[in-house]
Amino acid sequence: MPLWRRFWLLGSVIWVVVCLLNAFTIVAFSEGEEAKALQPVILAVAVPVLAYGALWLYFRLRSK
Repeated sequence: MPLWRRFWLLGSVIWVVVCLLNAFTIVAFSEGEEAKALQPVILAVAVPVLAYGALWLYFRLRSK
């Protein structure tokens, strides 16, 4: 496994844990504002996917 994938995986795990903790905090301490917790959940998935795509494309173009 290339080094950039290892760093991406580490960063993604940290990112997802922080986003989910944020979402759970919003749900736990806000009454009737569960819809606000949807944004961190979406970001928890979208940011690592976009980062992987950008890194993959960068290293793919760089290797040619």
